[in-house]
Amino acid sequence: MKYKLSGWLLSMSLSLVVLTVMPAWSGDDAPEDTEVASTEETAGILARPTYVPVKPAFVVNYGGEGKLRYMRAEISLRVENVSFANAVRHHMPLVRDSLVSLFSRQTDEDVDTPIGKERLRLNALKSVQEVIEKEEGKQGILNLYFSHFVVQK
Repeated sequence: MKYKLSGWLLSMSLSLVVLTVMPAWSGDDAPEDTEVASTEETAGILARPTYVPVKPAFVVNYGGEGKLRYMRAEISLRVENVSFANAVRHHMPLVRDSLVSLFSRQTDEDVDTPIGKERLRLNALKSVQEVIEKEEGKQGILNLYFSHFVVQK
């Protein structure tokens, strides 16, 4: 009898411990002051803008005939989210081809001034956006940045 009583006390003690540790509510009848992450907040975390480096750096000759001039540019793309970053990586050969074509068409006037460099950056952004929109059917490139930009005349 002593054994049975101690087993009963033990099970009652465990029940009390479980009841005090576990919350008294479940799912739908949760208290109003409990914070629950919404699907929009969760989606916002996944939809953070992402940077995609365009590797390796571009080294192209530019300026047409005459003395050869070289340009070296390191570029990063800012895209809507990780999913779109993967799509951009998939189409990277097309992106690089369009940028090489654009860079090789430049003149000294295009790359010597800050205004010319900014115009080149915006043209490069537009070129990449056109390629991705054609391939993916939607636009997700937010911006294009030069990490390094060096010209040798």
